Amino acid sequence: MTRVKRGFVARKRRKRVLKLAKGFRGSHSVLFRTAQQRTMRALSLSYTDGRQFKRAMRRLWIRRLNSALRNIGIQNTATNTNSKIPVVFRYSGFINNLKKAKSLLNRKVLSQLAILDPTSFQNFVKGL
Repeated sequence: MTRVKRGFVARKRRKRVLKLAKGFRGSHSVLFRTAQQRTMRALSLSYTDGRQFKRAMRRLWIRRLNSALRNIGIQNTATNTNSKIPVVFRYSGFINNLKKAKSLLNRKVLSQLAILDPTSFQNFVKGL
């Protein structure tokens, strides 16, 4: 059987791993074996943390929307003696009305609108 020399392939693979491990602390960015372990761990953690980040951002948008809606509800019920906030000015009722109106705005856009331009957000909510 003929001899197979794999110098180029092995070097290319090691260079790829070490390039991914750039910026790691200590020998984790220099030694191939530890760099390979660290990059595998980093890539798996980046995958899961990306999903967790998406979840956290969605929770943040919902919190922002709920607080903005409650502020609008408190302003409207300040004149009334009834202290209970109407369902329209709570998150669940708002989302229900959005679905009924077949609105294409998502939670991210709505939360940005609530923060950056509260008056137009208030007009939007009252228009539903």
